Amino acid sequence: MSEQHAAPLSAVIASELKLAPRQVEGALALFDEGNTLPFIARYRKEATGGLDEIQLRDVRDRAQYLRELAERRAAILKSIEEQGKLDPDLAARIDAATTKQALEDLYLPYKPKRRTRAMIARERGLEPLADLLWSGARTDADLAAEAATYVDTSKEVPDVEHALAGARDILAERIADDADVRGEVREITRAGGVMKARVTTAKKGESSKFEDYYDFSQPLRELPSHRVLAMRRGEDEGFLICSVDAPAEKIVARLDQRFVAGNRAPAQMGLVVRDAYKRLIALAVEVDLRLELKAKADEDAIAIFGRNLEQLLLAPPAGERVVIGLDPGFRTGVKVAVLSRTGAVVATDAWMLHQRDRFVASLLAAIAKWNPDLVSIGNGTASRETETLVRDTLAERQLSRPQVVVVNESGASVYSASDVAREELPELDVSLRGAVSIARRLQDPLAELVKIDPKSIGVGQYQHDVSQPRLKQRLDEVVESCVNRVGVEVNTASVPLLSYVAGIGPSLAQNIVRTRDAKGGFRSRAELNDVPRLGAKAFEQAAGFLRVRGADNPLDASAVHPERYALVERMAGDLGVPLGALVGNDGELKKVKVERYVGDDVGLPTLKDILSELKKPGRDPREAFEPPAFRADVTEPKHLVPGMELEGVVTNIVAFGAFVDVGVHQDGLVHVSQIADRYVSDPNAVLSVGQKVKARVLSVDLERNRIALSLKRDAGKPAEVRKPKSAPPPKVHKPGDIAPNGMRFR
Repeated sequence: MSEQHAAPLSAVIASELKLAPRQVEGALALFDEGNTLPFIARYRKEATGGLDEIQLRDVRDRAQYLRELAERRAAILKSIEEQGKLDPDLAARIDAATTKQALEDLYLPYKPKRRTRAMIARERGLEPLADLLWSGARTDADLAAEAATYVDTSKEVPDVEHALAGARDILAERIADDADVRGEVREITRAGGVMKARVTTAKKGESSKFEDYYDFSQPLRELPSHRVLAMRRGEDEGFLICSVDAPAEKIVARLDQRFVAGNRAPAQMGLVVRDAYKRLIALAVEVDLRLELKAKADEDAIAIFGRNLEQLLLAPPAGERVVIGLDPGFRTGVKVAVLSRTGAVVATDAWMLHQRDRFVASLLAAIAKWNPDLVSIGNGTASRETETLVRDTLAERQLSRPQVVVVNESGASVYSASDVAREELPELDVSLRGAVSIARRLQDPLAELVKIDPKSIGVGQYQHDVSQPRLKQRLDEVVESCVNRVGVEVNTASVPLLSYVAGIGPSLAQNIVRTRDAKGGFRSRAELNDVPRLGAKAFEQAAGFLRVRGADNPLDASAVHPERYALVERMAGDLGVPLGALVGNDGELKKVKVERYVGDDVGLPTLKDILSELKKPGRDPREAFEPPAFRADVTEPKHLVPGMELEGVVTNIVAFGAFVDVGVHQDGLVHVSQIADRYVSDPNAVLSVGQKVKARVLSVDLERNRIALSLKRDAGKPAEVRKPKSAPPPKVHKPGDIAPNGMRFR
């Protein structure tokens, strides 16, 4: 038994991920008990040695792979044993295999096959002749003489050449089924192979987005994931023919060295080697490597999508402000929805852009009646025209508020027609629901975007081309992580938002909302126990991430888990102050001696988390809201001029660069080589979705609707790349104060 296979699962994973075995043991035990990843990361740090969500996910995923590997190993051993072909050496090799590919290579000779040329040759009694050639003891001439004894027309072996051909077929399959040969050929091809693409005859001369691949080649080892996916899509759409050009001469030479050298029948054995490679190995290895490239490309694309989605979901919320949402349109007009501070729809309308005076009058009337803090405008068709008209109106009337913000409206139409939208807004027409979504995603991007299929949000790379089960799993995990990191107000959260809370899910989320409506709201976390089918385990997993504002116990509005309430009450008692006087009181909290409270079930990591939360209970971890500003005179791609500098917002990050919205209805591409003056291999290391940047126009291709941008220095002037500002310390304002953004506090 191999050392890896003999070692405990936790020890293997700890070695691979460079973690302490105790950390992995603790994490696997918690997962096996049914605990969720967010709960383990936040509330079980002592058991895992403080592993974060990424490390915990890696441990879980690796454990799943190794367990699947063990199951497959057992199935293969059983299958070969039932065939009566399992010997100690083969069993040891199967036991030592550390990848699924290696297992399948070893199993290949014993896997049930359709009828092959080698099988037919064996049926004709030619295996002894093949063994004689394999032994290398006979010359080519001797083999020909021996083959004459196998000629039998009744067995469809009419002459010597047919006999020798049958023997060669048997040996070609023997070589092709050899796990070591497969592995070596695969490795040589992986290291020296070239991926080639050419245009199909039917599409030759036709302009398309795949033109860069009409005559393309690149070594496999250098092929980036986005090109793998692009070429696969080109094949699927009938534009490209792709293939792997392997270093065949090198491979055949290596096989000659292995099987022909020393054989006294080099001519016959040489034919065997070449047939084995060309007919049986080459295509199989190409398929293996293309699947391998696809799998890696999928993982890379899914990782990019996950990072982008996380950044978008955690975009700064405008918070509880009155918002007018505008869903722009020319033909059907601009759909309007006015939302209260809590996101309730208080009015809807439709304003026509071509009726300027009526549009302006309606806008001013809405401002006068509802006193909005913000106007949220979707960035689709007619967005800039709508934005310009609104801004001009505010400027002409010298109104400092509401602020005008253009938001990404991707997925708004998907939401409008969804079951969730019908349940939330049954009285509204589908066209008006989009305006509501556009307004709400400014108030709280996370709460609104969780209602939309992540694939429809538009922050991925070839998201429809990758493994859909893996993509869904990853995106669900990202949403779950973001929701639980921010926390959820249980008395206002929607069913989709609640369903992502650790331990909840869609069914329990529905029950929570029904119970909430029946009770008129929850007054404490403890009342969650009244929710049908919300058992002790679900409560344990979810409670710390659910907030109940205005509860009698101030800890119900914090991230302190109910299992630690007694501990916090003990702290307050030791200080001689009421619990309410401890929460949020930095002076009293500094007096707490955490070492006094270390016990069997709580350590310093948890205690430090508790004190940090008590200082700023329920604090939103997202950054401060700061809207972008586009140039009023640049609204279409035709307005762009090379050398022009514009403020923009990063809308999507992919392996080859980032897309930036500069306010012209078409995002520009900042190639990875134009992100910074230094070398950048991963755009995510420099940029994030929602980040403001100062971009310079490199080129504009109006025919292909492409804009090239740069964030590099221009004539000695550094390009401005600004990360969103961190949230400032909370400041108490009194009514009438003017904020830096010009809004008046009420």
